[in-house]
Amino acid sequence: MLKRYTVLIRVAAACLPLAAGCTLGGAAAGGYVGHETTHSTAGTVGGAVAGGIIGHELGK
Repeated sequence: MLKRYTVLIRVAAACLPLAAGCTLGGAAAGGYVGHETTHSTAGTVGGAVAGGIIGHELGK
């Protein structure tokens, strides 16, 4: 489980130069959480959308 979080953090850090990383980082984190909680495609996509919106708003 810790390995997954490490990979997620590395992906988010790699995306930092793009749009300050907030939107992409939020989408990655939200998609991961959505997938882990629902184990469905809809949960993954819904989590990614919600995380992206939250990340974008925090990055303003």
